[in-house]
Amino acid sequence: MASATRKELIGKVYKMVPPMLESFHKGQLGRVAVIGGSEDYTGAPYFSAMASAKLGCDMSHVICEPTAAAVIKTYSPNLMVHPYMRQSKNCAPSETLSTISTEVISMLSRLHVIVIGPGLGRDKLMQDTCARVIEEARKQNIPFVLDADGLYLAQTRPELVQGCTECILTPNVVEFGRLAKAKNVDIKEGNTEELCAKLSKAFGGVTIIQKGSKDYISNGEHTIVSDGEGGLKRSGGQGDTLTGSLATLLAYRQAYHDKIWEHGGDMDRKETLALAAWGGSAITRECSRLAFKEKGRSLQASDLTEHVHQAFLNVVGEPGSKL
Repeated sequence: MASATRKELIGKVYKMVPPMLESFHKGQLGRVAVIGGSEDYTGAPYFSAMASAKLGCDMSHVICEPTAAAVIKTYSPNLMVHPYMRQSKNCAPSETLSTISTEVISMLSRLHVIVIGPGLGRDKLMQDTCARVIEEARKQNIPFVLDADGLYLAQTRPELVQGCTECILTPNVVEFGRLAKAKNVDIKEGNTEELCAKLSKAFGGVTIIQKGSKDYISNGEHTIVSDGEGGLKRSGGQGDTLTGSLATLLAYRQAYHDKIWEHGGDMDRKETLALAAWGGSAITRECSRLAFKEKGRSLQASDLTEHVHQAFLNVVGEPGSKL
């Protein structure tokens, strides 16, 4: 896997993506929820959930703060928005960490994948709620992606993700440094590829995508590089397209292992997790390239959303089309 060529990786991701069959019913090709969205940050969860939807997820949910929900519902009627989260200042006297987290956790049995972090913020009640969700997701073996303020949980409470092989962290260079400091990993010793593997090992095999001019993906044992061409504009919010793409590919991964269609695949869960991570990175980079080609320096995060499907076709291709 570590020495696989780009062509080989694409071929394996292609095999993991379900074909479009009449026999499928609603929800089989992915039920994803993005948990985040606070009073100040409404764009990030929308970009993540819409990327998930545009990549083909059947049902994309956003679980957020009521003030964010009212706004996000105006962005698109395609998303299901649930105002279950609470910031401390908006918490009613009858609401507690227990009642709030219980309502969010009640949704988990209906989901294949969760994304935690887009627009979450650092409010203690929001963070504490997500900590409880992570604990329950691990018990139910539900894969999850941590990004942005979700990574603050991994930084401050590393035990939440320690040893979780169904988890993907997506730090940028600054966030990577904070995570490394939390695990006493010296970022001055070794190159980027070595450090990514070292940090993954320190977290007990959690998959890490270290974002940068190249994306390094490691589970501590194997490290692969995603170096497809991307756009040159570094507008905020592009990482949200990555998390949404990862979520849908992780849902497709579940469909692959559940064998909801006939295939002779025998890839194990560790390999398919790495493939979902690489595929999400490769699609997002291509998405950024397409959006930048069209918009140039005016590119914004919303411009990536409309290119997600074409990026998927360019990188992976529609199953059945290559027969």
